[in-house]
Amino acid sequence: MTVEEDAKRERAAEGAPDEASSASDPGAAGAVRDDASPAADATKGDATAGDSTALVRDGAPEPSGDPADEDHDISPVAPTQLGARRFVYAAYFAAAIGIAFISSKALDFAWVKLQNYQPSIGEPRDEIVMPLAGAIGAGTAVYYWYRTRARQLAEEVAAEMSKVTWPSRTEVTNGTVVVIVTTVVSTVFFALMDKFWGFVTNLVYGGT
Repeated sequence: MTVEEDAKRERAAEGAPDEASSASDPGAAGAVRDDASPAADATKGDATAGDSTALVRDGAPEPSGDPADEDHDISPVAPTQLGARRFVYAAYFAAAIGIAFISSKALDFAWVKLQNYQPSIGEPRDEIVMPLAGAIGAGTAVYYWYRTRARQLAEEVAAEMSKVTWPSRTEVTNGTVVVIVTTVVSTVFFALMDKFWGFVTNLVYGGT
């Protein structure tokens, strides 16, 4: 018997009990396989989740934020503002009223003068004078509105007026108080001075 055959026999003798124990205890091998199966399932689940995530990224776009934010991004259309032109409208309206008032006075005066020559006309009647005065005022405003040069000049003035920085309510109140106090103090001062110099003058000239 050679040395190699002795070594093979020894190795076979050591490996035989392990194989016999494995064959005689099938429950242990099943337990090993059962322990290994959850790890394999977890690995498969991670791979499936990764694939689904990749499909979501490659497919439809992800939602971007809260829908309320998207609603806020859409700003409503602002209403049309008159801007400086409102001053032009106000000026023409005030001019029409002023011209109508002056025209009514002029028509009353003309009516009275005409009554002196024709007494049968009677006293001026408002139901005739007022509509005529209103028509004159409105007609004058419309006439100058359609004159491009006059309207352009009014719009330029209104544009400059819109650039003016108007004082606040507090500033106006403070300025008004200062003016009133100054006026009262000045009135009292000059009244006292008048009395004083009147008294001195009476002493000098011997007035009563």
